[in-house]
Amino acid sequence: MLLVVLEHDRGTMDEAAREALTFGRSLAAQMGAPLHAALIGADDADLVSEAGVFGAEAVYTVVSDVLADFGPEAWGEAAAELVRRLEPGTVLAGGSERGNEIMAQVAARLDLPMVANCIDVQADSGAGEWTMTRQQWGGSLLEDARLASERPLLTTGLHTLAAEPAPSAVEPVAESVDIDLDPSLARTMVKDRVVLEAGVTLSTAPVVIGGGRGVGSAEAFAPLEELAAMLGGRVGCSRAVTNNGWRPHSDQVGQTGTRITPEIYIASGISGAIQHWVGAKASKHILAINIDPEANMVVKADWAVIGDLHEVIPAIAEEIKRRRA
Repeated sequence: MLLVVLEHDRGTMDEAAREALTFGRSLAAQMGAPLHAALIGADDADLVSEAGVFGAEAVYTVVSDVLADFGPEAWGEAAAELVRRLEPGTVLAGGSERGNEIMAQVAARLDLPMVANCIDVQADSGAGEWTMTRQQWGGSLLEDARLASERPLLTTGLHTLAAEPAPSAVEPVAESVDIDLDPSLARTMVKDRVVLEAGVTLSTAPVVIGGGRGVGSAEAFAPLEELAAMLGGRVGCSRAVTNNGWRPHSDQVGQTGTRITPEIYIASGISGAIQHWVGAKASKHILAINIDPEANMVVKADWAVIGDLHEVIPAIAEEIKRRRA
C-alpha cells in the first residue's frame, strides 16, 4: 500500500495534497499497490470524496481534541501511529512547508529515512534500492539519489506537476482510526489567525503583476496596481523591493516569499535572481518587461518586451481600456 498524508486547512484540501495524490497514483501503479490516504484532524465526507476523485481507494480519518488545528507534533505522531498500524510500503506527502514538516516528524519518530522534494521516483526493483530525482537549492539543482529502505518516506516537489483527477473516480472506503494522543503534543499548534487581506491572494491570483528594483519607488507601483485591478490580479514584488521598504514582505514572490501559480506572471523591472525565479517558475506563462535583454527573467520568460516598464505597463492598460470600451 502507498499511503498519502493529505494536507488540509480546517477541512479545505490543499493543492499540495492533490499534487501528492496525482504523484502517488503513478508511483502506486509502479509498485502494483493500492493508493490509500490519511486525513488527520478532519472526518469530512466531502474531503473523503475529493480524495477518491484523485484516486484514493481508502481514506483513514483521525480526529482528536489534540488535532483541533494544525500542529506539527500532533499531526506527526498521528501519521506515525497510522504507519505503525497500517505498515504501508511507502508514505508520501505534498512538498509544502507543512507536508515536509509532518514527514520529518514521522521520520524522527519511526527512525526511518525521508527524501524531500521528489520529482521522479522509481520503485524498488528488487535490489533493495529506490532511485529518485529531487530538487535542491530551490529547484536550481536536480539531484539523483538512491535510497535503501523497506519503507521510504517521501514528499513531492511543490508545484512540479499539475494536480489531475484520476481517469475514473472511486468512492473510497472511509475508516475512522482511534488514536490516543498525548495532550502535550498540542504545545506547538496554530492558536489564532489574523486575516491580512481579503479576496484574491498572491498565491491564488490568476494574474500577478510583479515589480522589481526597476520600478524605482513605492509610488511608482501605482500603474502596476491599476493594471492588476483591471485584470483581476494582484501585485507582487522582488526581495529588493521589500528590502527598500517599497512593499510589504507579504507581496514578495520568491523562495523566501510566496510561490505563485498564475495563468500569467508579468515581471516588470525584475532581473530574475534564482530566489525570485523559484517562486515564479510555476506560473503557466511569464511575460518579462525589462530594458536589459540579457536579464535572467527575460531569457527564461515565454515572452519578453525589451523596453521601459514605465511606458510599457501604461500602454498595456490603455490598450485594455480601448478594447473594453
